[in-house]
Amino acid sequence: QVQLVESGGGLVQAGGSLRLSCAASGRTFSRNRMGWFRQAPGKKREFVARISWNGSTYYGDSVKGRFTISRDNAKNTVYLQMNSLKPEDTAVYYCAAYIGEFATNPSYWGQGTQVTVSS
Repeated sequence: QVQLVESGGGLVQAGGSLRLSCAASGRTFSRNRMGWFRQAPGKKREFVARISWNGSTYYGDSVKGRFTISRDNAKNTVYLQMNSLKPEDTAVYYCAAYIGEFATNPSYWGQGTQVTVSS
């Protein structure tokens, strides 16, 4: 069992920055791949970023070069640093945990945190 709690969402102007945090507890966090997804009203859920146990990362094309995912295994926490924010980044952002080395979809989700980017 994995529990995930996001924080750090809020309102920011276009071009600004925001840092999201996800506190995790439960099953072997340090070996779990962790990810961030987002969903805007009326839109499908979109992949944002993923990080492996050793820190290797993968990003969706829409955020590549602007967002950075990282993790602190000692604190059981994963972060999403968002820079150069655009209004189209407005969404609810969800933390996710992948269970299993070859899992292609997350097994656990947080409750989400709202990010709003104004023009």
